[in-house]
Amino acid sequence: MVRQAARSIRVHLPRSLGGIDRARVPPRVRQFELSLPRRAGAAEIGPATLNVTASGDLWAPRRLEQAGLANYEPETLACFLAVLEHARPGAVLDIGANVGIYGLVAAARSHRPVYAFEPTPELAATARHLATINDLPLEVVELAMSNHSGTASLRLSSNSDASNSLAPGFRPEFGRVRVRVDTLSHWRERAGAYPAVLKLDTETTEPDVIAGGLEVLRQFRPWVFCEVLPDRGVEERLMALLEPLDYTWHQLSDELPCPARNVIDGHGPTPDQRMWLFAPTPPTDELWERTREWRRALKVCEPG
Repeated sequence: MVRQAARSIRVHLPRSLGGIDRARVPPRVRQFELSLPRRAGAAEIGPATLNVTASGDLWAPRRLEQAGLANYEPETLACFLAVLEHARPGAVLDIGANVGIYGLVAAARSHRPVYAFEPTPELAATARHLATINDLPLEVVELAMSNHSGTASLRLSSNSDASNSLAPGFRPEFGRVRVRVDTLSHWRERAGAYPAVLKLDTETTEPDVIAGGLEVLRQFRPWVFCEVLPDRGVEERLMALLEPLDYTWHQLSDELPCPARNVIDGHGPTPDQRMWLFAPTPPTDELWERTREWRRALKVCEPG
């Protein structure tokens, strides 16, 4: 409300007094349809599009309205959709969900139980709203995953709501909010879930999430999609945690198949390609071929 009020004043001011161009002011509410991919030959599950209604200030809805799923981490989404078809039965956990795009796609294109974990209240409320208006069985859990249970300060990034983090100093912050924190292992015991696919994007605290879920990885062997940002000490901690678990590590990129790597390195082929696949068994040729098919399906999911 404060941002909107400030903008309504600044559009009438000259640039020398802090005025802004009216054309660059985001709408109060952003509404659009988001095309979803369908793989040729796959069973027709779920809707063809998602209805998106969200605050005009939020990063992910703005990016999706401008670029569509065709340009929203397509190399990761394609492999994610292929793994949903390939992995053993079990739940999908989208940890660090933001407005829940991965969870919504999983709910729309599989019959798996899907949980989206997001500690930022506004983002969690948006994810819950999107699941409701699209009639998708996505359960939103307003919780931060880490290596301990209790509460912690979530740093609200002044750069983007996609950069909120529990990590001190990760991004310039404009405020903090106290949030509930738990470990993946404790949550799983309470929920009685059987994780088969995990997506982790928690802005440099991914090793803490893994550390709090080692028992889950040992017992259930889920496929793990994990963002790895460079120069934050994340790579070394992830390797130390994962080496005893006999996972293979694959940096997701335009190259298919994505070869197994001996070292986890956050410097991706491009700045947008920071996601890794941690595979409990070596990916098969069939999995990579399904990934290619999903990439072709994503290419037509353009905006508008």
